[in-house]
Amino acid sequence: MKAFIFDMDGVIIDSEPIHFEIDVETMNYFGVTIAPHELERFVGMTNPEMWSILKEEYSLPQSVSEIIEYQLKSKIEWIRSTDLAPIEGIQELIFDLKKNNILIGLASSSPIAFINEVLRKYNFFEYFDSIISGEEVTKGKPAPDIYLEVSNQLNIKPNECWVLEDSKNGVQAAKAAGMKCIGFINQNSGNQDLSRADIIVNNIRDIKVMDLLL
Repeated sequence: MKAFIFDMDGVIIDSEPIHFEIDVETMNYFGVTIAPHELERFVGMTNPEMWSILKEEYSLPQSVSEIIEYQLKSKIEWIRSTDLAPIEGIQELIFDLKKNNILIGLASSSPIAFINEVLRKYNFFEYFDSIISGEEVTKGKPAPDIYLEVSNQLNIKPNECWVLEDSKNGVQAAKAAGMKCIGFINQNSGNQDLSRADIIVNNIRDIKVMDLLL
């Protein structure tokens, strides 16, 4: 291992319940009633991809950009006001990776504005050597584009990278990129099939950097 790449939502912060809540409220605002579990299939996907599908399925008259503008404003207001701490063990994992001179990347499907708010809130910016939003590549997860772009920026071969993911779409993206993947079972991320991951953990503290270096 020469690089370790993090997903963000559901991995660095336990934000998936808030994403579900705000996305449900956004649908309500535009006149559609939907249950949170109906959105689980979109975990790991970008906003434009998710809302394009929902717009078509529910015949929403608004443009995708209009919907995202309303949704993103609500999510940024939430992250600025929340007292939610990073997921237990994440900070220690980041420190341990840095101590072992492992490059660290972030590959999140969230918009870059939301990514920046999260990293700024927890003072994590300085630890990441590459930060990419799924909206900055041609295809979002489960396509491998975002992970390949991070490895390219880090100048590290895909097979020398480990990825930490909490969603089916994310695990599929990492494996399609030719990387090894740790699936983190986060109950708040919904019913996610992580079976393609090389390792599956229930707790971030179960990830041992020294074991990944072997």
